[in-house]
Amino acid sequence: MELRHLRYFARLAELRNFSEAARTLCISQSTLSSQIRQFENEINAPLFVRDTHSVRLTDFGEALLPSVQRTLAESEACLNRIRDVEDLRQGTLSIGSTYTFSPFLRATVQEYMRQYPGVRINIVCRSVEELMEMLSRGEIDLVLSFKPTCLPEGLQARITFDTRLVAVMSHTHPLAKAQSLRLSELERHALALPAPGLQARSTFDNMVRDLDYRFDVRLEINDLGVLLSMVRSSRLITLLAQAAVKGEQGLAVVPLDQENCHMQGAFTIREDSYMKCAARAFLRILCESNVMMEAYTTQGPM
Repeated sequence: MELRHLRYFARLAELRNFSEAARTLCISQSTLSSQIRQFENEINAPLFVRDTHSVRLTDFGEALLPSVQRTLAESEACLNRIRDVEDLRQGTLSIGSTYTFSPFLRATVQEYMRQYPGVRINIVCRSVEELMEMLSRGEIDLVLSFKPTCLPEGLQARITFDTRLVAVMSHTHPLAKAQSLRLSELERHALALPAPGLQARSTFDNMVRDLDYRFDVRLEINDLGVLLSMVRSSRLITLLAQAAVKGEQGLAVVPLDQENCHMQGAFTIREDSYMKCAARAFLRILCESNVMMEAYTTQGPM
């Protein structure tokens, strides 16, 4: 049973005139008549009584009409919902973010919510390994993180901005005015580090691997907000991506005089998979903010 047959039947039942119904449907009268006959043959029942003066519904037609009207109304409502999703007046978006990437996510989410208030956003913060598994299973639409060292099959990462690992401390710390810091200088100070497995920590560990440094690590934590709060109110130093501490008050950010401290912000999506309209719009806003991020990351310490 074709939807157009239901639409033609309902319009003819409403107007009871072939020429008028055909005109409003933008088809010829002969086409309408042929389509109605096809519909009657398909359901094996006469729907209209035709004579030279009028068109009337048969008892079959009378019985069928309410169901057809409901079906057409539901079909129109479904199309309207599809248009709403396409126009981002409604819908959902599930975003995965690593803990150390989440501060950069904040500005993009706020702008997205301003532009598309009807879309509901679900944000999941996990380790990059957990997020990639969730993305592979289709539980989230995209992942925002610093570029992973390896990707599961079927996923692809695209770079959005460059940043670097920096030393972060209270603005009252003795090293807060330094132009740059060598790793050897950090040996003389207490450190609070992101927990193992977080991307900033992995970058730091890779950077110092095979180097003979003895760091005084007093604290490891996977909550970036608590980590920054501890650093802000103490003499602890942490190491984070510069982009992750943008706009944070009461902190000093000092570049490291060290190779291999560069990091790249990226989004990861499934290859060869349909991408939601809501996800495409989010990535557009994310990439548009890249200009501001590049300007920030080239300025040096805050």
